[in-house]
Amino acid sequence: MRLPATLATVLLSSAVLAEPSVLTVYTYSSFTADWGPGPAVETAFESACDCDLEFVAVDDGVALLGRVRLEGQRSDADVVLGLDTNLMAEAADTGLFAPHAIDLAHLAIPIQWESDTFVPYDYGYFAFVHDTRRLETPPASMDELIHGPADNQILIQDPRTSTPGLGLLLWMKKLHGEENASAWEALQPRVLTVTKGWSEAYGLFLEGEAPLVLSYTTSPAYHRIAEGESHYAAAPFAEGHYLQVEVAGVLASTDQPELARDFLRFMVSEDFQREIPTGNWMYPVIELEAGLPEGFPEPVPASDTLFFPPEVVAENRRAWVDEWLRAMSE
Repeated sequence: MRLPATLATVLLSSAVLAEPSVLTVYTYSSFTADWGPGPAVETAFESACDCDLEFVAVDDGVALLGRVRLEGQRSDADVVLGLDTNLMAEAADTGLFAPHAIDLAHLAIPIQWESDTFVPYDYGYFAFVHDTRRLETPPASMDELIHGPADNQILIQDPRTSTPGLGLLLWMKKLHGEENASAWEALQPRVLTVTKGWSEAYGLFLEGEAPLVLSYTTSPAYHRIAEGESHYAAAPFAEGHYLQVEVAGVLASTDQPELARDFLRFMVSEDFQREIPTGNWMYPVIELEAGLPEGFPEPVPASDTLFFPPEVVAENRRAWVDEWLRAMSE
């Protein structure tokens, strides 16, 4: 039976209206992995929003910034989740992100939060992780790592493509200042390889390729809690550890601005944040009702927290990367 044109139009319109809104979130691949927080976050948010949350994953936060910069106003993303404080000012300068207009007074993070564009969702500290079965006495400081035994080989990530790699670059610069090039030259013989991202480096470490890998103070908690393995540890450094705060922002080009901001509000709620410690293996940005899981380390003391303001990183990142490239090619 052929329907009258007017009735067919009404039915088609109703079908379109019945389709749930789609929110597209660009993030990094470990967030969306089966063992990451993404699946639980997707289920929880969709149950509250009557929408379809779609994650699009790339390798790393640096790759995220590169992708949205390349796509510009044509991006399919509504939200970008996975940048960090070391990329934040550079991302804001693109003009692609909109103010979040969200009350963040309840945050519990090691620094005062002042951005009106980006919302933090977790934080952590970079560290060198080792297997105690292979390395009983790890370096106790960055100085010991640089000048210690030559067979204490390390796996690190490229600061041009990896947020941990960029974190190490800033950690070294914070400690050595004008002497940083010579510090990198001294460390270079101990670098077994430089990988594009964290996953490649950590995978090589687990395969036994090197006794030390650049990761996070919380990485051993994954092995303890998820795998029941207690032979991985993060070496505490006397000079302190560099802080990373991961953030998300709404693209100004989104056609779902209210839904996108609803997601950011959800991101700093208990339902999202409880997935962070044993999903992303980082620290939540609010005080969890149940506290941190058993076996999860306490955050690095404020006195041992190292950090450059985002604006300083944006101003100097290219020059500091060039300094690293020259030192590593010696």
